[in-house]
Amino acid sequence: MTGEADSDAGAQPSVWRYAMATRAHLVIDAADYFDVIRDAMCSARQRIFVIGWDFDTRILLSAGRRWWHLPRKGRFPARLGSFVIWLARHTPGLEILILKWNFSLFKSLFRGTMIIDLLRWLAHPAIRFKFDAAHPLGCSHHQKIVVIDDKLAACGGIDMTSDRWDTREHIHHDPRRKRPTGSRYDPWHDATMLMEGDVAQALAELGRERWQAAGGRDVPPCRPQAESPWPARLEAEFHNVEIGIARTRAKYGDYDQICEVEALFVEQIARARKFVYAETQYFASRRIAEAICERLVEPDPPEFLLINAFTADGWLSQVAMDSARVQLVNAVRQVDHAGRLRIYVPYTSGGTPIYVHAKITIFDDEIVRVGSANMNNRSMGLDSECDVFIDTARPANAAVGPTITRMRHSLLAEHCGIPIEDVAAGLERHGTMAAMIDALPKTGKHLEPLRLQVLSDAERALANGEVLDPERPEEMFEPINKRGLFRRPGHLRRIWQNNKSRLRRWTE
Repeated sequence: MTGEADSDAGAQPSVWRYAMATRAHLVIDAADYFDVIRDAMCSARQRIFVIGWDFDTRILLSAGRRWWHLPRKGRFPARLGSFVIWLARHTPGLEILILKWNFSLFKSLFRGTMIIDLLRWLAHPAIRFKFDAAHPLGCSHHQKIVVIDDKLAACGGIDMTSDRWDTREHIHHDPRRKRPTGSRYDPWHDATMLMEGDVAQALAELGRERWQAAGGRDVPPCRPQAESPWPARLEAEFHNVEIGIARTRAKYGDYDQICEVEALFVEQIARARKFVYAETQYFASRRIAEAICERLVEPDPPEFLLINAFTADGWLSQVAMDSARVQLVNAVRQVDHAGRLRIYVPYTSGGTPIYVHAKITIFDDEIVRVGSANMNNRSMGLDSECDVFIDTARPANAAVGPTITRMRHSLLAEHCGIPIEDVAAGLERHGTMAAMIDALPKTGKHLEPLRLQVLSDAERALANGEVLDPERPEEMFEPINKRGLFRRPGHLRRIWQNNKSRLRRWTE
């Protein structure tokens, strides 16, 4: 059963819904995700609803293979575009809805056979494909959700597109890590949460609302069914847990501004007592940096350990996100008297940075949070986002703390290139995650401290003014001197005013 957020959430609610999940599992990296979501889609009876930032019909859901074998349905194509057609043809009554950000329409024009795939889909009565433009200028549709039969759902950071497939080993120069064109891409780390039960109904409702906002006709809920598309190969980590859902949505037309993702980050950071472990593509959010500062000024603050990409993907993101990260980290370090904020970058055994696209946060092994939202301003107020979390403070989740601990140890083991058993021993020996990481050899897969880049005057101005990463849609049209990383009351502003010359010197 779904339920509204608690009434004490206040004027800035941090949770949209709580809903039960009969099973849930954190799927790490796209090799595993593509396998399990493919199996789940093969078991669909009524509807497959895919909501994404990007979608590339040319990718193979089974890397390196053109065909896969399932005893129940025989052979099917691994190429995504053909696989969707195959599903529609081989499952009577199945409806397939695909919603994709409208800006990526332009990408489709340069993706060869993708245009042919879209025309084939358009011609099939069971497949409906829409480009989502229901957002203000400069915003994007960034959610990554799949709902099957309103019975199973995935929510996280993984889109069904190119440059995503990789294994947890992140093998240096893995020949399977290639684009549809045949060119290679660097290692990619990502994650999503797979969930079964009432929580899928809640995410289906969110999807139907988004579909209608994008101009689609009304989509009724699926009929209740006993069968579950949960993949038989997957042993769930969680059973009968309550999952919270938080969203971001910019004000647009009749739709109000929603900032639950931001409010939830602030709330959960304030609650942490021992540590916050976060994997995030960016560290560029003014409000999250403020919340971290509020904790770091305490006499005995919690440890903040961030796993970040070495540099953002794409030139525009590098200018906006990397520059803001430099400014924020230098500012936050001014109040980090205990040295509790550490940022690391994962590397392959051959020394190539592993791109961190995952959005995972673990607080005190009491909360695990996964979604589409990055730690940047856009995810707090501009782009459509959806995060899900499991909190041991909810009565149904009281016993899942050890499972969250194993999850964190597994992620640290993946990044450090060590057995998971060694993580617990290392933490016991060294006391903190950062101390354990620093004591490990920098050979094989490993983590290295982030080295901050030197900013030019133009990059510093863009970062300070949040020109490419505003906090709300209306700020995109405000003068720069009325917004920015250091122009609002709080720790960051005081740090900037007290250390202007020093902060400027560090970025020159």
